[in-house]
Amino acid sequence: MSLLSKLRCITVDVTGTLMAYKGELGDYYCMAAKSIGLPCPDYKRVHEGFKIAYKDMASKYPCFGHAAKMPNIVWWKTCVRDSFVKAGYEYDEETFEKIFRRIYASFGSSAPYKIFPDSQPFLRWVRKQGLTVGIVSNAEYRYQDVILPALGLEQGSEWDFGVFSGLEGVEKPDPRIYEIALQRAGSIAPEQALHIGDSIRKDYLPARSVGMHALLLDRFNTPDAEEWRKSGATVLPDLASVQDLLASGKLAC
Repeated sequence: MSLLSKLRCITVDVTGTLMAYKGELGDYYCMAAKSIGLPCPDYKRVHEGFKIAYKDMASKYPCFGHAAKMPNIVWWKTCVRDSFVKAGYEYDEETFEKIFRRIYASFGSSAPYKIFPDSQPFLRWVRKQGLTVGIVSNAEYRYQDVILPALGLEQGSEWDFGVFSGLEGVEKPDPRIYEIALQRAGSIAPEQALHIGDSIRKDYLPARSVGMHALLLDRFNTPDAEEWRKSGATVLPDLASVQDLLASGKLAC
């Protein structure tokens, strides 16, 4: 039996699967500083500072502060401030507030992101097959309310429901986020759902652990992809290839 004929739902990851960042994070931090007349911070230092600050915040206040009831903007303000400090830049409160507001507004818009050209056609094709489409992402509420719609991925035309870590208080690779998705899809059986993502740790393995089908995308020719294949995962270059394989009936359940 072909997998497509058995499915009732396909869930998809966001970053690396449906869209990617344009440029480097340091670009936007630099532009924010320059916009108020300050020298451009060092891109590499800011980027490295951000990685450390983000990891610290995610550890102390996971899911963008969900359990601590921390407002999203407060979580990000702390993270951005720490990013600059760890990069060697400290600003007075008034100056930092101006910089932060520009950064927060940029990343709450479509500006820093690009949608892959096969994303919208694939999601629409899936829904035309009579399947439900779900988004499963370690992201905050703005992805659901602002960013995805601004990129042309509208709830109701490209996807039916979303499970976002910042709204649920659960994040990948915790398998519970996939159990929530199965419930949102109509309390369907795990074997009736397929998850597509770009991380074996966050997407493939936890989805498989709850009984869902899963496959991986390798859009950027990552060296890890060969190990993914060796582990038994189906790995494809893009969503157009996923569509072709599902439509062909060659992907068996």
